[in-house]
Amino acid sequence: MSATTQRGPAASAAPAATRTPGPRRKPSRYRTGGPGAHGSVVGRTVAGFLVAAVFLVPYLVMLLGSLKSRPEILRIPPTYLPDEWHLENYVTMWSTPETPLPQNLVSTVVISVAATLLVLVVAVPAAYYTARFRFPGRLAFLFLVLVTQMLQPAVLVAGLFRQFLAFGIVDTWLAMILVNAAFNLAFAVWIMHSFFASVPREVDEAAQIDGAGRWTVLFRINLPLVWPGIVTAVIFTFVAAWNEFAASLVILSTAGNQPLSVALTKFIGQYDSAWQYVFGVSIVAIVPVVVLFAIIEKRLVGGLTAGSIK
Repeated sequence: MSATTQRGPAASAAPAATRTPGPRRKPSRYRTGGPGAHGSVVGRTVAGFLVAAVFLVPYLVMLLGSLKSRPEILRIPPTYLPDEWHLENYVTMWSTPETPLPQNLVSTVVISVAATLLVLVVAVPAAYYTARFRFPGRLAFLFLVLVTQMLQPAVLVAGLFRQFLAFGIVDTWLAMILVNAAFNLAFAVWIMHSFFASVPREVDEAAQIDGAGRWTVLFRINLPLVWPGIVTAVIFTFVAAWNEFAASLVILSTAGNQPLSVALTKFIGQYDSAWQYVFGVSIVAIVPVVVLFAIIEKRLVGGLTAGSIK
């Protein structure tokens, strides 16, 4: 009993003697409100509002201009707010004789959506293959993909017109779908190639051990992991196709087939311009792009880890 009682205190004290206090963590001034934290937050907030104002003021001017009458827009000195709010401008602009605006909107949507889908169908397998496999001429292929970014439709529009004329597809949606897809394909392949290359090969190997085929690995495992790259490619392609002007002006001659970017110029004449309609059509053309950003942004973060958990 005495030996037991003597070993007890020593045994219980041994662990206490080996404990050493760790280094004390420096408190963060952002969490504790240290000196200068409040001023830094205020400064960043003010800077953010200034930057936002620089980008948003032109859109605000267009919105207010679309609600004015033409004489009021041309008034000197100009007015910031309309004297009379002409909401009917957004109704009458759809039936103006200058251009069939409803058909122009449909044409723009069809060309942009079809070109974006075509780019994704071609770019996803191409980017995955170049990122996962080594083949002769791979670096030269990627270099040529990057070089094609220097070419723009305005530079090649004469040759494209002659080529489409030979194919018999001049003044058709198909011609503009092919043009927009071709000139945005390079960027989509390049950006998605870098995302596919960042996914560890062990992810593919683990899926193949479980019996997944190459297409299953691509669509069910890799695509959710490279969702940010797909979103980037979709936004870039859609916006570029939506705003394309030079090739549409030359290749599409029928007023109903022309997109909004070309139809917008019909309201600007040599001696007279309907600026209230120019501003109104510009606002309408911005809305689909804003909606696209709002829809895709919700799924951006969820795609970062989706598919990596079995």
